[in-house]
Amino acid sequence: MIQITAQITLVLLAVSILLCVIRLVKGPCMADRVVALDTIGLNLIGFIGLIMMVQQTILYAEALLIIAILAFISTVSFAKFLEGGVVVDRNGSSR
Repeated sequence: MIQITAQITLVLLAVSILLCVIRLVKGPCMADRVVALDTIGLNLIGFIGLIMMVQQTILYAEALLIIAILAFISTVSFAKFLEGGVVVDRNGSSR
């Protein structure tokens, strides 16, 4: 029963990633594209977590953590860009 549920969830996550890729390409503004990219990252985290559960392994844990860190950094960078127009000051320090 768990295997069937996990496979259905993997298919739904794949469809969700596909829809987010469409939004990433067609997005009318930059904010839509960033939100789609962040959602792709979150869906990939769930996808990899489910694959780890199905295969009963922790081999993909490092990839999962790297994707989570990159998704967080990209979201924070974009928010900082929207707030002040730059991510890093001219003297090299962040605001």
